[in-house]
Amino acid sequence: MIDINDTLFVLIDIQEKLVTMLNKQEPIIKATSRLANAAAIMNIPTVLTEQYPQGLGKTIFDVTSAITEGTPVIEKTSFSAMQTPEFAEKIKASGKKNIVIGGIETHICVYQTTIDLIAEGFNVVVAKDACASRSSDCFKTGIQLMKDAGATISNVETILFELLKTSKNPYFKPVQALIK
Repeated sequence: MIDINDTLFVLIDIQEKLVTMLNKQEPIIKATSRLANAAAIMNIPTVLTEQYPQGLGKTIFDVTSAITEGTPVIEKTSFSAMQTPEFAEKIKASGKKNIVIGGIETHICVYQTTIDLIAEGFNVVVAKDACASRSSDCFKTGIQLMKDAGATISNVETILFELLKTSKNPYFKPVQALIK
């Protein structure tokens, strides 16, 4: 079970043009904005990445409107965010052991980042419903590869309630409201 005090959220490339290329846009928008909102409510540090934003656009408004001021948004050109020194430094400097990850595309940037995080000794929890690829086959392949590499495959609601632990948690009601 992951703990709220030892967890960091990573949202990979939830960008305008990438989202519009998806067959089903609404589920990824809903799931990633829930994670961003929950992170703000529960004071969980979050790092966003943007793959070549000059060409693919910025992170979508549904996510950026939910994050707290000062949340790093790191530009990258490598598929694994861990190959971008600024990202790797932020993750390592956080001191967090658990990384909850979601993003686009599951089988490329999310997968490669997950593999590198696991190689660095992090416990990676993939929020499956906060991940997407242009094709369902590629999505399934990415999820399976991450699972085979040792990542825990979960979903946003399970992750949030695992972090809360109890309905007596002071964040319970505002987080529950995100799910309803």
